[in-house]
Amino acid sequence: MKLGLIGYGAIGSEIYGALEKLGEADQLCGTLVRPGRSAPKALHSLDALIQSSPDIVMECAGHSAVEEYGAALLEAGIDLLVSSVGCLADPAISERLITAAEQGNSQLLLPPGAIAGLDGLVAAQLAGIDRVCYTSYKPPHAWRGTPAETLLDLDHKTEEEVFFEGSARDAARGYPKNANVAVAVALASLGLDDTDARLVSSNRVADPLGVIEAEGAFGHFRFEILGLASPDNPKTSLLTAYSLLQCARLGNGLPIRQLVSR
Repeated sequence: MKLGLIGYGAIGSEIYGALEKLGEADQLCGTLVRPGRSAPKALHSLDALIQSSPDIVMECAGHSAVEEYGAALLEAGIDLLVSSVGCLADPAISERLITAAEQGNSQLLLPPGAIAGLDGLVAAQLAGIDRVCYTSYKPPHAWRGTPAETLLDLDHKTEEEVFFEGSARDAARGYPKNANVAVAVALASLGLDDTDARLVSSNRVADPLGVIEAEGAFGHFRFEILGLASPDNPKTSLLTAYSLLQCARLGNGLPIRQLVSR
């Protein structure tokens, strides 16, 4: 398996460190970064990444990277694991990527490893789901730099402040760096417009806590995922890097094209 990376920030460096520990660093054939940036096997153009012939590329550079590079990689027949899945809340981006995957006979993949319960949601969706809600609890400082700053005092002394309630699509549009999980939950269940999302500034947690609740003909369940924040980025779960890598290594990503077309 030849692996490619887009981005070498908190997630990308964690992935490479894990590859080194596994003795599999030689499987990385290229890391796409901006000119002037350094990274293991750094490449500075999309063409160079494609020419390195990865079997699968792990995106860990944000929504703009998916928009800029995703379609061309998929059209070239290269599978793409998307960590910035929140970008799929934009129908134009989603359609363009899915069309590219069809043309390239490749896979646009959702890595489920950082979100316990996604496989259960996929099964429950087939059995019949009436309601799904994803609630994201993060400490106040993790919401700085987002619209939450204009909605509440992030130095609040109260235990919790709910500042957003709406659809997963609207959560992703308003909080693109914080709502990737909401979109993943929605894709695995009722879709972006029918899946509920809540965003909470909480003094009860020191790291991101996600709660998935679902009920329907299958029964009901509740999953809680306390993902320790990356030391380099409080908005990102540390487990994200390992989810991407294991999906690439084991081939167990969820095919987004099939999820969207249900």
